[in-house]
Amino acid sequence: MRLTGEGIWDDPKDPAECKRVLKRLLDLNVNFIDTADSYGPEVSENLIAEALHPYPKNLVIATKGGLTRQGPDQWAPVGRREYLRQCVEMSLRRLKLERIDLYQLHRFDPRVPVEESLGELKKMQEEGKIRYIGVSETTVADIQRAQQIVRVVSVQNKYNITDRAYEDVVEYCTKNKLAFIPWFPLAAGELTKPGGVLDKLAQAHNATTSQVAIAWLLRRSPVMLPIPGTSRVKHLEENVAAAELKLSEAEWQSLEEEAKKAA
Repeated sequence: MRLTGEGIWDDPKDPAECKRVLKRLLDLNVNFIDTADSYGPEVSENLIAEALHPYPKNLVIATKGGLTRQGPDQWAPVGRREYLRQCVEMSLRRLKLERIDLYQLHRFDPRVPVEESLGELKKMQEEGKIRYIGVSETTVADIQRAQQIVRVVSVQNKYNITDRAYEDVVEYCTKNKLAFIPWFPLAAGELTKPGGVLDKLAQAHNATTSQVAIAWLLRRSPVMLPIPGTSRVKHLEENVAAAELKLSEAEWQSLEEEAKKAA
């Protein structure tokens, strides 16, 4: 998402650095990239292909479709079967893939039955154009409804240490072994202020507040797959290093207590 211009619109300010980010992630053993046709639009998918194609065998590129763009920071869902088929076909072309490993319905369209939207994705899965199907920004009831149509393997919802509106979805995914992909994973609001608990923990471990926020997510559930976005190699390296951060149980508890107050 961050490999684009302001408002997730148009080309990034520094396309060369964005390509360096993509190339560097392979060196860091990152094997999952999350993108969408609406990022740019088309910009992110094109950059991924330009920087990394032909892809390493173990690299999973997940993309999404079902959101249209009318300008910077403007998004509108369209879930018609014809549109979603076009989304998949164009993503395959831009990413230079014969099959998309994980294709996610970016949003449910309230004007289109989800049976139509997911039914078309299932058809393309049967045609070999999609390997696995995921959903995004959904409730437990949405997921259960989707599971009656397709095999859902992942859920991508907004979730971070202070925004836990989808706590029940995390629990459902954990129980049912569905990957949970939290977007906007680094937001921590008041917890990041100087002298706050997140700031103190970060300083104590020679880390950044973002690294602590990612470490918290990884600790939260074994099915958690954070997707912190960045357009800078330095930030990428910091984000990946968060997986090695170890805090004591008492430190995690103090963070939980402050997070509950801030929520």
